[in-house]
Amino acid sequence: MNDRIRTDVAHNARVWNYWLGGKDNYPVDRAVGDQVTAFYPSIGEVARADRAFLGRAVTHLAAEAGVRQFLDIGTGLPTADNTHEVAQRVAPDARIVYVDNDPIVLTHARALLTGTPEGRTEYVDADAHDPERIVTAAAATLDLSRPVAVMMLGILNFVLDTEEARSIVRTLMAAVPSGSYLVLTHPTLEPELGGEGNKAAMAFWNENATPPITARDRAEFVSFLDGLDVLEPGVVSCARWRPASAAGHTVAQFGAVGRKP
Repeated sequence: MNDRIRTDVAHNARVWNYWLGGKDNYPVDRAVGDQVTAFYPSIGEVARADRAFLGRAVTHLAAEAGVRQFLDIGTGLPTADNTHEVAQRVAPDARIVYVDNDPIVLTHARALLTGTPEGRTEYVDADAHDPERIVTAAAATLDLSRPVAVMMLGILNFVLDTEEARSIVRTLMAAVPSGSYLVLTHPTLEPELGGEGNKAAMAFWNENATPPITARDRAEFVSFLDGLDVLEPGVVSCARWRPASAAGHTVAQFGAVGRKP
């Protein structure tokens, strides 16, 4: 077995997979996932809302904004309606580069995330803490002189230092041209989104699982979008970003899409 794969410690990608109803997880992941759910019963709803937000954002960017290149950082384990499936449903020639540094994720991604013949779907083994490596590797598949949608859903919360997280975003967005987009989600403890219950769940996570996680408030989240034109409806719960219907609950996960002018 790859010595980077730990089956005795819960890992975010596998626990998230469990919350989404997937089968690519171990007993330790399910046990920690259940305990987090006991602390914070809406965590499964957060996971589903985040995935649905991805679908709406990618559909908008491919169908309405004409984006044909996507850089998805922190891929996670494949489930339904992954970025390339959503994008290539609209534009079969879309190119997608997935980035993750978990060996189980990469093994599954290479096996399951196959795109259209007209487009490209590639995978990069890199850490979000190393944006220069990501940019260099992505340039083998993406034309960085043309607009790119940089997808960072639920990934900056694993970069514990906020200034480092801002620096990562700045480096990535500096590498792509005008007309590119940044798609973000991030957990929060803000009461307006019902995040208070997340505090105990995150503390338990950080003691029992990997990688460690942090929440951020609205001002910190907004700072990641500095210099970008934020699309309507602005910074909202990801469940409230252009929802298919008025129904649905607010979840404690910010979502936003910004365009590089």
